[in-house]
Amino acid sequence: MFQTALLSYPKRVQCNICGWEGRHFLSDPWHKHIICPKCRSDIRQRLFFATLQNIENLSFDRIISNKTILHFAPENIVSSNIRDKAAHYTTADFLREDCDFKIDMSHMPEIKNESFDIVIALDVLEHVPDYQKAIEEVHRILSSNGFAIFTVPQQDNLAVTYEDPTIVAPEDREKHFGQWDHLRIFGDDFPITVESKHFRVIAVNESMFSDDINKNHVLSPPQLSKHPLATNFRKVFFCQKTS
Repeated sequence: MFQTALLSYPKRVQCNICGWEGRHFLSDPWHKHIICPKCRSDIRQRLFFATLQNIENLSFDRIISNKTILHFAPENIVSSNIRDKAAHYTTADFLREDCDFKIDMSHMPEIKNESFDIVIALDVLEHVPDYQKAIEEVHRILSSNGFAIFTVPQQDNLAVTYEDPTIVAPEDREKHFGQWDHLRIFGDDFPITVESKHFRVIAVNESMFSDDINKNHVLSPPQLSKHPLATNFRKVFFCQKTS
């Protein structure tokens, strides 16, 4: 009913993944009007697809088409739009039984060196106990010049990633890291950490798109959250293996 009501308003926004159009998106606890009511995409996923759709050197043809892809914690809306374009598409997760691999991202002996052209992990690394080891493992399984595509929650104006392994209670993790199952909140040093693992990092944010694309597809929050742990400025990190 709510989706139908939204459709009765003049079009103001459009999901660039599923094509839904309406007056505005739905809200989540952190931000107003950022969730597509049809496919449930949020800013990180639409920003990822906007990159594939609009940035030539990071396009579908360059990143997805005819590539061997490993997708961690696969979201249905992302998976359904890239699976058929890939040469081979494989899924993985630490907990889910419905993926091809049930695997720890920081320890993947089941996967041989240089097995995949592309590894996708959108908002996954904050759940991994040893995220730097996970990045090293991703580097190992990527083919030469392959890409890892990461998104992570980042606190505004936080220079250095904050983590504390002694914080284990769910309520304490939510207080310190923003969610009960997060083990850290990333800072501005995240791309530097990735580069130290032999990647070249391209950080894509809403400023790389026209105002029309940004506003039409809601690639940044219409209203910034005042919560100190909110990720107000999303980035998609395209990380190319260099050696």
